[in-house]
Amino acid sequence: MKKFGLIMIYLMWSLSVAWAGDEASAVTSNKTAIDLVQSHADYVWTLVAAVFVFFMQAGFAMVEAGFTRAKNAVNIMMKNLMDFSMGSIVYWAVGFGLMFGVSKTGFFGTSGFFLSDFKVGGDPWVLAFWMFQVVFAATAATIVSGAMAERTKFSGYLLYSIFITGLIYPVFGSWAWGSLFNGSGWLEGLGFIDFAGSTVVHSVGGWAALAGAIVLGPRLGKYTKEGKVKPILGHNIPLAAIGVFILWLGWFGFNPGSTTAASKDIAMIFVNTNLSAAAGAIIAMLVSWIKFGKPEVGMSLNGALAGLVGITAGCANVTPTSSIVIGAIAGIIVVFSVLFFDKIKIDDPVGAISVHGVCGAWGTLAAGIFNMGGMSLKIMSVQLIGIVSCFVWTFPLAYLLFKLIDVTIGLRVSREEEMEGLDATEHGGNAYPDFTTINHGTPGILSGPGNPNHDPVPSYASGKLMKQI
Repeated sequence: MKKFGLIMIYLMWSLSVAWAGDEASAVTSNKTAIDLVQSHADYVWTLVAAVFVFFMQAGFAMVEAGFTRAKNAVNIMMKNLMDFSMGSIVYWAVGFGLMFGVSKTGFFGTSGFFLSDFKVGGDPWVLAFWMFQVVFAATAATIVSGAMAERTKFSGYLLYSIFITGLIYPVFGSWAWGSLFNGSGWLEGLGFIDFAGSTVVHSVGGWAALAGAIVLGPRLGKYTKEGKVKPILGHNIPLAAIGVFILWLGWFGFNPGSTTAASKDIAMIFVNTNLSAAAGAIIAMLVSWIKFGKPEVGMSLNGALAGLVGITAGCANVTPTSSIVIGAIAGIIVVFSVLFFDKIKIDDPVGAISVHGVCGAWGTLAAGIFNMGGMSLKIMSVQLIGIVSCFVWTFPLAYLLFKLIDVTIGLRVSREEEMEGLDATEHGGNAYPDFTTINHGTPGILSGPGNPNHDPVPSYASGKLMKQI
């Protein structure tokens, strides 16, 4: 009996040890499974967000085509197709390595070219991360095409797109975001706040656009000999409006996707993104209503985009209330910025310089001003350093690039080609073969109802609505 009791005690002890082992193993297995699910969710969210940002290419194409003339619509579509296609190859070969490769200096990466960080059988995260980053690079390039629309040689456009996605954008990107992968950047080391790219993406594109517009000069018929502005009407405002809605949608991948993680943090980023865009649209509408006597559609659409650009830097570190203030101020800035550039005879057919360059700078500054952790002199100093360094790097280099293209293969089409339209002269095509555009005396201006040809208003403004007070 005593032996039986000892045997039972031994068996119970053995079972308890076994159960304890099973429990420990289950805990370990559960943790591994949970980590695996989270990892897979991060992949899915990052790639879905990349799809959203890629869809922004369609939005940019529609905005640019709608705000410009029918005779250049094919050219706009070709440029948006090629800046992503060529940009993808260039970013794969060079740009990604410069931006996220190992960096000993903090100025640019020196590894990871041709996606060499990816090894078969290794961690495929580099592929998901590259896919998310390449759509950002394409965004920076396509911003430039809008400001230089309707008078740029297609060959010149292809050349400068290569340099923007392969050099200008990734080098500055490495300064601010290099540590997101293998690199390190001197600017992020200072504490620079630009979560999704108000400066890194949008101001880079905007300042490069400014350089291009200056080198190109204004479109034929844009200004009189006396210096007055002649509105050149966009041919399809509904198309432009649909483009803005697509961009708004795409921004829900642009900003929340920059977490590259399926986490609860994206909820506030979604809300901030939406509120800032809404505030920008409303305030731009009100300002244009006061300024021109009517709620102007072009300004209102660009107000939404200004709010989106403005919140991009601080979308993860400001409150929803602050996002409304940021978007509202962006809506004011964009109206007066567009009018300012028109006044100094820098012809930007779609308002890209104002929306992306100027409002990108505002958004970066706002990320420091409205920081939930508090504003300090150090934070504001670093934000200003980032804004200035972006301009100092991007504008002179882009200006030199455009000048070199201009004196070699040529940047601007001839007067005759511009008057006829780039669709026919550059591509041998016609976007609307069943319709005809008519010129009334002024070279290169599409006829349209109510074009007064004298008001100092943006290129995409509807003529009858634009009367300065």
